[in-house]
Amino acid sequence: MALQHTLSLAFGLLGNIISLLVFLAPVPTFYTIYKKKTTEGFQALPYVIGLLSSMLYIYYALLKEELKYDANLLITINSVGGVIETLYISLFLFYAPKKARISTATLLFSLNCFSYGVMVVLTRFLATGEMRIKIVGWICLVFSLSVFVAPLGVLRQVIRTKSVEFMPFPLSFFLTLGAVAWFFYGFLIKDYYIALPNILGFFLGVVQMVVYVVYKNAKEVLEDQPKGQELSEHIIDVRKISTLVCPEMSPAVILQPNVDITSDMIEVVQNIIIMAEKTEETKEPTMDDDASTKV
Repeated sequence: MALQHTLSLAFGLLGNIISLLVFLAPVPTFYTIYKKKTTEGFQALPYVIGLLSSMLYIYYALLKEELKYDANLLITINSVGGVIETLYISLFLFYAPKKARISTATLLFSLNCFSYGVMVVLTRFLATGEMRIKIVGWICLVFSLSVFVAPLGVLRQVIRTKSVEFMPFPLSFFLTLGAVAWFFYGFLIKDYYIALPNILGFFLGVVQMVVYVVYKNAKEVLEDQPKGQELSEHIIDVRKISTLVCPEMSPAVILQPNVDITSDMIEVVQNIIIMAEKTEETKEPTMDDDASTKV
């Protein structure tokens, strides 16, 4: 029994430390927002859900304290997390465009104010003792799952854009470690409202890290690709010009339509352009002479 208490305390403290790092993981993201003075493609939903989860677990822990359960570790980390999430949301609202600001404020009011307030009032007056803890525990479980599922919207954006700019790796990494720590903490104290959602959290965290590794260099490859395509299109335009201006040169170019773009090819293109310019120069005096002859 003493060993179980020691292990639960150890995993609880570890969970507090890792959860604090999870809360601090978006700091580089919000520093970027502060520097650019815009939220760009960042989403506020994970932070709104995160704040609501902290509020729910504080209420859940206070209910357990009323029945003489030890829930200090839940109160401390979720209190700190609530303050940090509030700062994130405030910064987001300050720099977000008008449309994003309105939608975020609406979501914040509907979930964190109205829905949370209704839940607290109903559970205080319609349930008592262990039943109240079970009801709030199930609500906490559902919203814990929402915290882990919320970044999946960003995951879809990463797959669509092939860019990991809006999915910081530290956040996914610490979410996964935190899920492991809180699972063992909940399992050891036999609080399955804490343990169960962290099983899904672990697997989703692993998926996010795998996607990050897959797409972390994809954007650089895509950025290099249009340059070669642009040069290729330029060469095709030069071929058309050379065919019109200097028809005798067209067979030499058209015979090699699939030639790689090398330094030799670029030199050939340059020579074609020079010859085309010379041809234009030789044609202009002729036109002037014809005009003078007619006069």
